[in-house]
Amino acid sequence: SGTSGAGRAAKVNTLFCEVNDGIHAYGLASHRHAPEIEQGLSEAQGGGVVVNFSPHLMPMNRGILETIYVKLSEGQDAASLKAILEETFADEPFVHVLPGKEMPQTRHVKGTNHCFMNVLDDRLPDRAIIVSAIDNLVKGASGQALQNANLMLGLPETTALGGVGLFP
Repeated sequence: SGTSGAGRAAKVNTLFCEVNDGIHAYGLASHRHAPEIEQGLSEAQGGGVVVNFSPHLMPMNRGILETIYVKLSEGQDAASLKAILEETFADEPFVHVLPGKEMPQTRHVKGTNHCFMNVLDDRLPDRAIIVSAIDNLVKGASGQALQNANLMLGLPETTALGGVGLFP
């Protein structure tokens, strides 16, 4: 996460001089978003899901890069999981499963309401790695609210959210 993902409260560990030129973990085993992540995944899966959530603070203003390790169901592999995600998000204007082994990068979604993701085989059997990137100030907050408001008001989901990224 960039420093904006660590909250707005003034804390020494999020000051520029403390964050610049380094990366550090925070909220290990106690992050405030872990329960809602587990709740959402449990509802989607139809049963209890427990996650290990280990956020790291990066020396950047905005963006979140997730690296998610999953245990696959019997008979599944990374390719089948990727196919499921491609099918699930095929009609979603802001979620993109990247081709081949292309990896999402925060700079590619900066200033947008987009989520880029991909799935890779893990070196461990029956496991896969999902990598995704969002701009937490757009997709993670204001853009998500606007997207929901558009839907609630009967407007096209993409209204006022079609901007291109801010990179470079």
